Amino acid sequence: MHVIATAGHVDHGKSTLVKALTGVDPDRFDEEKERGLTIDLGFGVTQLPSGDSVSLIDVPGHIRFIKNMLAGVGSLKACIFVVAATEGWKPQSEEHLRILELLDVKHGIVALTKVNLCDADLLELAQIEVEDHIAGTFLEGVPVIHVDALDGLGVNELRDALDDLVKTLPISEDVNRPRLWIDRVFAAKGAGTVVTGTLTGGSLKVDDDLELLPQHRQVRVRSLQNHHEECFDLPPGSRCAVNLSGVSHDELARGDVLVRNGQWHETTIFDASLRVLEHLDHSVSRKGAYVLYLGSGEHSVRMRVLGSNELMPGSDGMVRLYASTGLPLLPGDRFILRESGRSETIGGGEVLDVDPQLTASEAEPDLSVERVIKERGWVEATELERLTGKKLPSDVGKWVVEPSVLRETLERIREEVALSGPLGLDLSQLDERDRAAAELLEDLKSSGGRLLAADSLDSLSGHPFVEKLNELLFAPPDPEGVDRAELRELVRRGDVIEQDGIFFSPAALKEAGRLAAELLKKNPEGFTVSTFRESAGNTRKHALPLLGYLDSTGVTRRRGDVRIAGPRLPSI
Repeated sequence: MHVIATAGHVDHGKSTLVKALTGVDPDRFDEEKERGLTIDLGFGVTQLPSGDSVSLIDVPGHIRFIKNMLAGVGSLKACIFVVAATEGWKPQSEEHLRILELLDVKHGIVALTKVNLCDADLLELAQIEVEDHIAGTFLEGVPVIHVDALDGLGVNELRDALDDLVKTLPISEDVNRPRLWIDRVFAAKGAGTVVTGTLTGGSLKVDDDLELLPQHRQVRVRSLQNHHEECFDLPPGSRCAVNLSGVSHDELARGDVLVRNGQWHETTIFDASLRVLEHLDHSVSRKGAYVLYLGSGEHSVRMRVLGSNELMPGSDGMVRLYASTGLPLLPGDRFILRESGRSETIGGGEVLDVDPQLTASEAEPDLSVERVIKERGWVEATELERLTGKKLPSDVGKWVVEPSVLRETLERIREEVALSGPLGLDLSQLDERDRAAAELLEDLKSSGGRLLAADSLDSLSGHPFVEKLNELLFAPPDPEGVDRAELRELVRRGDVIEQDGIFFSPAALKEAGRLAAELLKKNPEGFTVSTFRESAGNTRKHALPLLGYLDSTGVTRRRGDVRIAGPRLPSI
């Protein structure tokens, strides 16, 4: 189902037109009915001749309620632009049109209302005036339907035009990343908290677990409705009423947003394009109290112009915006910027970068994913999707890497391996990203926790220190003159065994176990250190570490001053 909003000057018949199309009065409050003035958003649905349905959002036209109007059009792609033939083009007609253009709305219909109150000449003049004002805009050339909603004149023609319009509208894309900007909150009797909004980015279904921002509250979808009809799930592009568990209605407000956990980058600083309206009588700079309208929300922001100090009326530029509240944004999101001090719309634009890496003086934002990767060098594929909305395959491990950075990384790893000597490079000296990159190097191999040339031979095979240890089993030499890295690697590989600071060969420890078995065969009650030392032909310096090793491995057990048989004493 597509969603279309009204737009136009106050008292030009927007609400009356919606009621004529839907049968529902969109003015929900007593004050609205008493004053005959739309204050807040209204909603309805109408069935078209083709059998399709379209959701309608009625927005206020009065300048005092412009923020409510902006909350209703933030996620829209089409409008019914309403101009009363009796009054013609008015200030809010112009402002609403400019707002829709800034939000990149590209589809619409013009409804020329109250035509029964005009004679033929006045109606012709109104038609000409409207065509003049919409020339050069997205409304140029669209149907202009003459309507008198109270008498029903032109309502069927308008419904036919809507039917033709929705056939041209793009289908809302489902990228499995739902986002619902909340535009209404209330408590329903017997149901609890209910929020409404226009769903984008993905589907919602009953029992979905969601996150409420900016509160960071975990909530669950208890039930869903689309225009009072219960639904198990709803696709993107739908008007949704969501019954939530896990939060009270008085903890929510218009402008809050529902998303899935972990899918969005919540930002307080972002770069954007800004088109300044040409009718302003002043330039736009960082000086001013600015209000951002995005989605259904209204947010105070600070602004810095990128590349210059100010933007002139009618110009395009880049800005960096600083929000006080974290917002789940994506490049391509559209917004309106107003200056609260002057109470005027100054322009609008498009979010370009939700997490700027460069300083404001260096930044040159655009919508390019390649720029995001280049500015970071390395970025996890899941994080890149959060930042850009684009899903790219990883290049190295879990990362997407800028090509020149990857080349430099691979070359640096090769150089470090070459400088590390015959043993190669200890992989523990590399960080997670370098270890992942090293797996791409076919000219290197990983062996025993070290990285070395693929064609390298075992530099420790037949090491002279190992040979000496095998020659002098029970009285091994100290490792003087042995490279410490080589010694550590020999120990890691098990070619050399360290015990209490003394280095033995595996053969020596095996032979020591056999010697202990022989001594216990002769003396089952146990043997002393002296007995073992005399049989081994060494000193206490070497005898004690050997016995310590036998005790620790269960070959022997110490009982007082003697060693007795352990559970792993070898048989002889």
